[in-house]
Amino acid sequence: MQPEHIRASDADRDKVAERLREAVAEGRLTPVEHEERLDTLYRAKTVGELAPIVSDLPVTGQGYDYAAMDRRSSEPPNGMEILGSEARDLAGQSKGSENLVAVFGGCERKGRWLVEPRTNVSVLCGGVELDLREAVLSQHEVTIQVAVIMGGVDITVPHGVRVINNTSAILGGADMHGTDQVTDPNAPIIRLTGTCMLGGVDIKAKGPRRKKKNRGNR
Repeated sequence: MQPEHIRASDADRDKVAERLREAVAEGRLTPVEHEERLDTLYRAKTVGELAPIVSDLPVTGQGYDYAAMDRRSSEPPNGMEILGSEARDLAGQSKGSENLVAVFGGCERKGRWLVEPRTNVSVLCGGVELDLREAVLSQHEVTIQVAVIMGGVDITVPHGVRVINNTSAILGGADMHGTDQVTDPNAPIIRLTGTCMLGGVDIKAKGPRRKKKNRGNR
């Protein structure tokens, strides 16, 4: 039997549905086109019928190397960076999610680290610092879900990254600095969700970290 004639599974349909959702977020499909393709998706019976639904959309999920994106100088960042072998290896270690907890204390992620598709951040009378400027993004869009009570989360992203704030606040809120001017539909996306109570999230876009000079080699 030819591969295209194999009956499609629920997992096959879920993968196509996820790509369609990403395409809407990227601005590649309108909401109307999205609904039309979903209708076609759930009527499809074979793998061969699924392929045309996303045939005109670029493949995602290969990861994004923020540090490499910042190093480019000849053209503006567009979020479609080919990963080097070290970054590909890091992206291949993805477990799907990560939980960060700060209770009456602190937690941080900086330098070279993998941003999972979903990062859950829980803060109670503490703080969390996430610096994504040298991080590897595991897929085109990742979600950071926060639960902040009397604390704070500081997030630093490189220029050229689109940040979508879907958090809700109770006597708190999210402040965004320099992240609201990214209109490139191909830009990688950081989606913030969750709740802040008597606390907040501070998001800033900054350039690459400066390397410290070795004073001993003067």
